[in-house]
Amino acid sequence: MKQYDVVVIGAGAGGLTAAYTALGFSKKVALIDKNKPGGECTWSGCVPSKALINIAEEIHMAKKFNLNLKIDSTEVMERVTKVIENVYSNENPEKLINDGIDYINGFARFIDKNTIEVNNEQIKAKKIIIATGSSPLVPPINGLDKVDYLTNESIFTLKKLPESLIVLGGGPIGIELAQALNRIGVKVKVIEMLPKILFREEPELVSMLHDRLESEGIEIYTGTKAIEVNSDNGKVSVKVQKNEEEFEIEGESILLALGRKANLEGLDLNKVGIEISRKGIEVDNHLETSLKGVYAIGDVVGPYNFSHMANVQGITAVQNAVLPINKKINYQNVAWCSYTDPELARAGMLETEAREKFGDSIRVYTHSYDHIDRAMTKENSIGLVKVILDKKGKVLGASILGDRAGEIISEIQVVKTLGVNFGKLADVIHPYPTYAEVLNKIGKKVKVDNLLNNPIVKLFRK
Repeated sequence: MKQYDVVVIGAGAGGLTAAYTALGFSKKVALIDKNKPGGECTWSGCVPSKALINIAEEIHMAKKFNLNLKIDSTEVMERVTKVIENVYSNENPEKLINDGIDYINGFARFIDKNTIEVNNEQIKAKKIIIATGSSPLVPPINGLDKVDYLTNESIFTLKKLPESLIVLGGGPIGIELAQALNRIGVKVKVIEMLPKILFREEPELVSMLHDRLESEGIEIYTGTKAIEVNSDNGKVSVKVQKNEEEFEIEGESILLALGRKANLEGLDLNKVGIEISRKGIEVDNHLETSLKGVYAIGDVVGPYNFSHMANVQGITAVQNAVLPINKKINYQNVAWCSYTDPELARAGMLETEAREKFGDSIRVYTHSYDHIDRAMTKENSIGLVKVILDKKGKVLGASILGDRAGEIISEIQVVKTLGVNFGKLADVIHPYPTYAEVLNKIGKKVKVDNLLNNPIVKLFRK
């Protein structure tokens, strides 16, 4: 029976990071996955969606200059596939094995806290990390099981895109794909049950993005519940309800983007006493499950289903497993970005959350993209930066709608994580013209307010 220091179940973003982290500590590592390495991020998430978004942006720019393009969706999907293959070349089994990781392709299940069975063979491990990811949630909508619906796992396997598409779900996955596909030439309609799309983002920024999406021709139905799905003559119709009114929305195909569920089937977690909940595997602050020596990371744990979150959890879990430490993750210091155009990024609290906790002592600063020279030079000035500070000038939260929002939010996240006063950015010389220059401008406003609120300055101003 083979024995390992660390066995990682699941070769997605978090699992790969965990395996390489353990390898870095000179541990003997096995990595198990029933599919190819890379997981959802490589095959049906981050990589293909961003490749599609990039192609869609190129097409959109060409249309802005009235260039007549003949768009072949077959060629589009071939290009997406090529990007996937390029990324996969850095994480395929041969690469893993050459790097010193034993990669095992097969279904894993627990025998006991130190034993895993895979391909009818048992292997031993001192520590085990579960990183099996998540799958698209399929809701119990009447008639849905009778149509050939798409998810993010299947849409990137298409050789040709449909002419029209109904997207169920107005979260990041649904909205990103809706805009990209619409720009490529697919007629897109989005159905969202909640009052607004991207429900966890700043309402005023979402409203601006909503208007942009509709201006591009996307039909968005918010506050609308799907109650029945039918298929006839190669078309799909969704009966929906908005307020008291019922009506039908039609398209060639339907894409589900309604959330995720943890991949726990077949692991036999209950047999070894690993506690699970509706959301996934229960872990403590150190990512250890109820079974000592077994850890869980990524989408099976939450609270955020991001690849960068899974990566941090992978590193943390391995450190806790192989070192005499008990490291925790501060989930308040997580930033994310929806890769729409313009991008929508966030770190920390919304303004409503900050006011609820700290009242009117918070300080809110905004800066429009039409006052950022870099945005003006690109003729892409739709956007807004919003920073929420406590009374001392430290970051409580920030939201950005605009080009390169995902890059700008990272600098704010550094300031937030380090607990630095935002006014310090007034002293950071940013290159001109860049989008990040906006942080210097807001920093100057904060610095002035800091001085004006200084008790000594107030004394001399009287």
